[in-house]
Amino acid sequence: MTVNTAGSVDADTVGGNTAVGDVAAGGVAATGGRLSGRAALPPGVDSVLEVLSSSAVVLDHDDKVLRASAAARSFGLVDGDELVVGELVALARKVRRDGKVREGEIEISTSRSNGRTTSFAVRVAALGPEVGHGGLVLLLAEDQTESRRVEEVRRDFVANISHELKTPVGALALLAETVEDAVHDPEAVLRFAGRMRQEASRLTHLVQDLIMLSRIQAAEPVPDPSPIELDVVVAEALDRCREKANAHGIELAASGEHGLVIMGDEDLLVTALRNLLENAVAYSPEKTRVLVSTRRVGANTAEVSVADQGIGIPERDLERIFERFYRVDPARSRATGGTGLGLAIAKHVTQAHGGRITVWSKEGAGSTFTLRLPLRSSSSVPPDGGADHAKARPARETVK
Repeated sequence: MTVNTAGSVDADTVGGNTAVGDVAAGGVAATGGRLSGRAALPPGVDSVLEVLSSSAVVLDHDDKVLRASAAARSFGLVDGDELVVGELVALARKVRRDGKVREGEIEISTSRSNGRTTSFAVRVAALGPEVGHGGLVLLLAEDQTESRRVEEVRRDFVANISHELKTPVGALALLAETVEDAVHDPEAVLRFAGRMRQEASRLTHLVQDLIMLSRIQAAEPVPDPSPIELDVVVAEALDRCREKANAHGIELAASGEHGLVIMGDEDLLVTALRNLLENAVAYSPEKTRVLVSTRRVGANTAEVSVADQGIGIPERDLERIFERFYRVDPARSRATGGTGLGLAIAKHVTQAHGGRITVWSKEGAGSTFTLRLPLRSSSSVPPDGGADHAKARPARETVK
């Protein structure tokens, strides 16, 4: 069921999801955490409600709200002293009538989620001994939106990996049959053998990317970090992408602040940056430019950005592009030989280094992916003081 609670909501922001606020409806005075003239909560209930992570609401015999957590108000479940979701009020009345605990799931379009649907697992139980006689009712609502999204991603991953493995394996089987039929045609055999190598290479890259992604996720954070010069990472990533960029007529360039040093794994960082560069090259037209820039942000953060002049990413896809196997344009991705794992690997490498990755994009104007990584702290500086790394050289631009 989907319920719209778009009415006005008085959001209680004290203490986040676990804070429990007193109800202060217009014209009704709250004293000692109770509404005057209303039933009192059983001893100890307040303490329990304060440690619950769920959205919690206590209703009196008139279905008026005695207690509501800040989360319940911010989600829009409660407005003043009213529980505004009709399905939840109906559940509370049934529980009050027969004392049986009831559970269910509801979907609500709330103000907190900007109109998007939020899924809740709901549990409603009588509170106190007055079952069947208009007693108090406790309602707990657990936000399941994120867990459902994770489960959906997991299901998509299983389906996608099956498809991704099936495609090259099926192509290899078909090509093998074709080679058998063309055994007396040397030119055809050579042509199909070349296709078989391409499919085998694609399958190899897919398996390698899967292994790397699993290794990164299992080892977060980086177990044995060492000082890494970002200049070296940028130069190596550019060098690995140069051949592909030249083949597409795309210029690679580097600019920005030099001498930035972080703690981490050089091979992983090169892989992450190379993936961003290959992605930029794959989705950029000929005779355009891809720029890698570095800079210091504040005292403790380094930024590495990859900006292209490509086709851009639709806004609706920006939230999902770091998911495994998610492709904005599946046909183009397969044509360019992508595995659909490059951006996921870049994301997890960045997280393993204590950083984060962001993206800006506009259709027709290009995209900019930015890695934000913590700089090496003074406590990790070697005995020589690392003076060469500490001095930022003047900004310059190098065309690769």
